[in-house]
Amino acid sequence: MSQARQAVAAAGRVVVKVGSSSLTTAEGGLDRSRLDALVDAVAARRAAGCQVVLVSSGAIAAGLAPLGITRRPRDLATQQAAASVGQLALAHAYANSFGRYDLTVGQVLLTAEDVVRRAHYRNAQRTFSRLLALGAVPVVNENDTVATAAIKFGDNDRLAALVAHLVGADALFLLSDVDSLYDGDPRLPGAQRVPEVTGPSDVDGVRAGSVGASGLGTGGMASKLAAARLAASAGIPVLLAGAADATRALSAADVGTAFTATGTRLSARRFWLGHASAATGRLVLDAGAVAAVVTRRRSLLAAGVTAVEGAFEAGDVVELVDPDGEVVARGVVAFDAAELPALIGHSSGELPPEQRREVVHADDLVPLTA
Repeated sequence: MSQARQAVAAAGRVVVKVGSSSLTTAEGGLDRSRLDALVDAVAARRAAGCQVVLVSSGAIAAGLAPLGITRRPRDLATQQAAASVGQLALAHAYANSFGRYDLTVGQVLLTAEDVVRRAHYRNAQRTFSRLLALGAVPVVNENDTVATAAIKFGDNDRLAALVAHLVGADALFLLSDVDSLYDGDPRLPGAQRVPEVTGPSDVDGVRAGSVGASGLGTGGMASKLAAARLAASAGIPVLLAGAADATRALSAADVGTAFTATGTRLSARRFWLGHASAATGRLVLDAGAVAAVVTRRRSLLAAGVTAVEGAFEAGDVVELVDPDGEVVARGVVAFDAAELPALIGHSSGELPPEQRREVVHADDLVPLTA
């Protein structure tokens, strides 16, 4: 068994994400037998001494049939209405199913703002920590009833990756209606399964699609691949497998595609800066500043900035981009956007004493490329 699979199998705290298409049907709403099978696998992992956080899609899909809607709606208002009905049904179904094992469920509904805003992020951390300490199984979903297009995560795969780091998970499971990662559409002849991903080169030839044939989800394999790479780059091994194989995935971990953790685990603050926060502007850096920030992990000084984009204030998160426009880092800026144009390109000695400070301090900066 590979190192990644061993790490996933032995993990003491895990996040398990399941997609809409694995729990629901357009004709009948929630499929209770599929949900019970998933809960059976999670309960077995719990019985083995593991703490589990479940990130579950399915609220909108579960609300379609009761409302007489036959296809996933495109407009936000109808999606929110379906989520309002479906979320109640989903929570009730999970409470009943986990109740078979005398396990208590705690529902956690998040919007992107809860992760983007630092205070909300820390509050969510405390809530998860306490739920797990009390022996509950947190069931997480995006709060579709209030989320707008501007504050949505976009898919629950990314949400799961963010939650995995937020709760300090030792592994992430991404369960869907596809049993593994393939280098092409698995429904077509010639598609090859990718059993292990140890680095970016292993997925260079992968053509990942979006929403599956059921039309019930919002992610697809592309979002799962992106979420797996995000988690792995933050030091969290990932197993991508079929929901039908949940028991084997959550026990022996001998199915699906395993992603090796390729990066070191960041502190909660640095992960938030790099992957969860919302950037409000951009600073364009010259080549020397890029090397200082990315390679030598130094603070960004005004002399290395060539352009300022966006409207931001001191204390906001901004993206740092190289001369070609590629984002190389993120950080908390120490100046307002209106102040910086007069400072950029000047050495510290050329600036007034009150402005001789770092534009982005190294402690508030996270490189995103090497």
